[in-house]
Amino acid sequence: MITAIYPGTFDPITLGHLDIIDRASKIFDHLVVSVVMNPDKHPLFEIDERVELIEKVVKDYPNVEVSSSIELLADFARRYDNPVIIKGLRNHIDYEYETTMAVFNKKLNPQLETFFITAKLEYTYVSSTAVRQLALYGADLSDYVPKIVEDEIQKKFQSGR
Repeated sequence: MITAIYPGTFDPITLGHLDIIDRASKIFDHLVVSVVMNPDKHPLFEIDERVELIEKVVKDYPNVEVSSSIELLADFARRYDNPVIIKGLRNHIDYEYETTMAVFNKKLNPQLETFFITAKLEYTYVSSTAVRQLALYGADLSDYVPKIVEDEIQKKFQSGR
C-alpha cells in the first residue's frame, strides 16, 4: 500500500486544494492531508480549526485522512509505509520552490519521493492568501472555497477575527 501525504497550511483549504485531494485520492491507496505550520505566515484559522474544516470537506473520501504536524515533513513521512509526497503546482514559482523542497526532503529521507500534480486551469490563480485578502473586503468566495469554508471565514471576520 502506498500512502501519499499532501502537506500544506490550508489556511483556508481552497477548491484548488480539494481538486488535488480528489485527483490524488484516485491514484493512491491512502492519502493523508497534513496541516502544517508555516512560521512565516499569520494564519486566519488555528491548526485544529483547519483540520476540522478539512475533515468536513473530505468526509466523502474513504481513503483520505486528515492530520497535523509540526515536525519536518521528511520525519513525519517516516510514520507511514511506502510514503510519497504530493505537491500541487499552479505555476513556475510553485515549481521552483517545490522542486527545491523535494530535494531537501529526499536528502533528509532517501526513501521519500515527491509527485507533482499540476493545477487545473481554473485554479492556477487561486491561493489561500488571495482568498483571505478577498474575504477581508467581503468579496464572494464561492468560486474559490467550499461553502462550509466560506461560512467559517465569514464567521471569523464577523467576530473581528
